[in-house]
Amino acid sequence: MQTQLFIGGEFVDAEDGGRLEVLDPHDCSLLANVAEAKATDVDRAVEAAREASPAWQRMAAADRGRLLLRLADAIEADAENLALLETRDTGHPLRDTRNLDVPRTAATFRYFGGMADKFQGSVVPVEPGFLDYVTPEPLGVVGQIVPWNFPVMFCSWKMAPALAAGNTIVLKPAEITPMSALRIGELMAEVGFPAGVVNIVPGYGHSAGQRIVEHPDIAKVSFTGSTTVGKKVAQGAAETLKQVHLELGGKGANIVFSDANIPAAVGGTAFGIFHNQGQACIAASRLIIHEAIAEEFLERFVTLAQSIKVGDPKDPATEMGPLTSTLHRDRVLTYVDKARHDGGTVLTGGQAPTDPGLAQGCYVEPTVVAISPDAEVACEEVFGPFMTVHTFSTDDEALAIANAVDYGLGGGLWTTNLSRAHRVARELRAGMVWINSYKRVNPGSPFGGVGSSGYGREMGFEAMREYTDPKAIWVNVDAQIPPFYPRG
Repeated sequence: MQTQLFIGGEFVDAEDGGRLEVLDPHDCSLLANVAEAKATDVDRAVEAAREASPAWQRMAAADRGRLLLRLADAIEADAENLALLETRDTGHPLRDTRNLDVPRTAATFRYFGGMADKFQGSVVPVEPGFLDYVTPEPLGVVGQIVPWNFPVMFCSWKMAPALAAGNTIVLKPAEITPMSALRIGELMAEVGFPAGVVNIVPGYGHSAGQRIVEHPDIAKVSFTGSTTVGKKVAQGAAETLKQVHLELGGKGANIVFSDANIPAAVGGTAFGIFHNQGQACIAASRLIIHEAIAEEFLERFVTLAQSIKVGDPKDPATEMGPLTSTLHRDRVLTYVDKARHDGGTVLTGGQAPTDPGLAQGCYVEPTVVAISPDAEVACEEVFGPFMTVHTFSTDDEALAIANAVDYGLGGGLWTTNLSRAHRVARELRAGMVWINSYKRVNPGSPFGGVGSSGYGREMGFEAMREYTDPKAIWVNVDAQIPPFYPRG
């Protein structure tokens, strides 16, 4: 495991020698002591990125793409090591890091490796005698702040389009889950990325993160995290008028209509809320179910939730591991107390597992709560294996419940009525909608939200636009002085 900062193509200690304790959430044992970046270390990283920027921008786009493709190959070759590292650092089950997180990380770098020399400009039809063409130009140095729930995957979501577009990077992984980002830095050095193109500085938000947001030489900051912190990022970035991309919280509505395929909806809903212990901004955290099928659906769903194997994430048979920190585990359990206080009924879960082998870890059972849709726990993001249940009688009532929260990231619906599917998808206030599925992502499909879920998009052509500015260039093709200029 690499435990130093990655600056200027080298692994180095923090300037003041500070260290972060990184814990294994399965038993809270010490996993590693990692160098802690502070403002002065961020300054070193920005300077390295600035020095690397001109040559990286001038490099042929195809050559940048080839480096990203090599990185994708290297990630696949290192897949087992990277998956285990991610599991130990985050608590995400090994079956998921092997089959989802690491493959998706490689796929994203590969997608943007292919995109690098295919992101084109345009020609604007203007008046005769002139050519007006628009070319996308990289921003320069970009700051990127990734969260702790899917650290390796989010590194690729942010790094890959920025690099393909010709930017250099200062990236801050979360202080509690920096290990996979540092391993990506190692692999980048191995495959030949020039020194300073990518710099990785684990540290706390109030020090390293704040310096990234406020640094005058950073052209844009891309942040994934809570809505509360996202607002502070936007405020801090305003001082230097830097561009901001915010991918924030969610409170996903998952609507099950009376004509839905119930077994498919039960399984899809379980994946939507319990995958990665519910620690996902797009989690299906609000089940909005038609009253005619509510009893049957909930009986099946609660039975499934109770059958989920909770345990050591390193065990390939484990389906749900621990939450990523004791602080977050306690926060989730606090929401269970709030639900009970506000009249909610806990249908299953609501506590730490009773298995003594899990007592030292950050575990919470899969939890389902029936409660009013305007209760606090039904409107605030819990970010855990915690789902609220609400019933409806009409399509309009379902939409009213779904759209009543401030968030607008992802939402889903289950129905066999094609007309209803398209209409409801159109009327859901969300950046992404899944029909008869949930929580699907792909490097080519834009990811992002509206309202309190932020603005801007990860992935697809939209991500390349996030990391470029359009420059319009006018050419007088007739090489004559236009008639409205005085002649000398």
